[in-house]
Amino acid sequence: MARRNRHGLPLHVSPAPDRHGKTRLRFRKGLYSTYLHAPLDTEEFWQEYQAALAGVKAASQHIGASRHKPGSLAALALSYYQSPEFIGLRDSTKAVRRGIIDRFVRKAGADPVRLIERKHVKAIIGGMASTPHAANNLLKALRLLLDFAMDIELIERNPARGIKGFKVATKGFATWSEADIAAYEKAHPIGTRARLAMALLLYTGQRRGDVVRMGWQHVVANRIAVRQSKTGARLELKIHKALADALAHTERTNLTFLVTENGAPFSPAGFGNLFREWCDTAGLKGRSAHGLRKSAAKRVADAGRSTNQIQALTGHATLQEVGRYTRAADQMKLADQAVDSMPDRSDREHNFPNRKTRLDKHARKALK
Repeated sequence: MARRNRHGLPLHVSPAPDRHGKTRLRFRKGLYSTYLHAPLDTEEFWQEYQAALAGVKAASQHIGASRHKPGSLAALALSYYQSPEFIGLRDSTKAVRRGIIDRFVRKAGADPVRLIERKHVKAIIGGMASTPHAANNLLKALRLLLDFAMDIELIERNPARGIKGFKVATKGFATWSEADIAAYEKAHPIGTRARLAMALLLYTGQRRGDVVRMGWQHVVANRIAVRQSKTGARLELKIHKALADALAHTERTNLTFLVTENGAPFSPAGFGNLFREWCDTAGLKGRSAHGLRKSAAKRVADAGRSTNQIQALTGHATLQEVGRYTRAADQMKLADQAVDSMPDRSDREHNFPNRKTRLDKHARKALK
């Protein structure tokens, strides 16, 4: 049984009203603070309590933790990284969000959270007009970070809420054309890492982060098993003949199909950078790994398949996300049908009985 404090609660736990006026149990020790959600003295409560103690230990071991001033942005970020809100995220999401927050903290980490006002956030985001995508990503991260600051009662309201980001017109990653695919295959023949990479991306329709984790252990008969890192979706995909040809030239000695020059698995970012180099070698500027995922979906749509079939291949979370591929394919087919339905009057135009005579009359009048 843990020692109790003057409230009769376990050490570092105290009753605290949240911003809605509801009394909750808050764990706070040093820079670390979080709410405990389970009822007091239940098994779930003690699991949360032990997790909070572990969070304190992890926070204390963080590089530079002793230099973080209580109430500063740096201290807030450190506490957020140990919170259930952050820990419960997927690893890929945590890595991206932490990178955004860390870059911000390196510049403004010493600033007190309670002194941040709406005008400051607007100035920070407005000063990033030359990089609108990065500005919007930072704004999103600040909203979440300052929501957490409200939860642990460092501030009463979130100054980042309600601030609008930049409107960015973009079509996303370029979809590869059939000519692009042919040019890449010509530059990178069967048996090269570059060709294997393209085959894995195009014929499984998966993201680069999932492709770099694929290996022989995921192959059963003529199928490859995929668990998507972003969505958690589990897929069983038939191995296309073109992919089978590429895999036939791949050694079975490594944990993953794709490996670095040193024989190690790729990181998603490292693979993405190398793949762009392979694209440049083939004369395909502006092409990327994700563009092949879009090409896979487009191929299936152009073949007349349904959004459900595309979703079964790509693992998109909703049909709305894949609908644009079938809509584009349907638009072309419907437009072709519409054009073909128009009456053809070209023969009648060329077979007027007195057409030449009338043209000659017009020519004579023009000369007078």
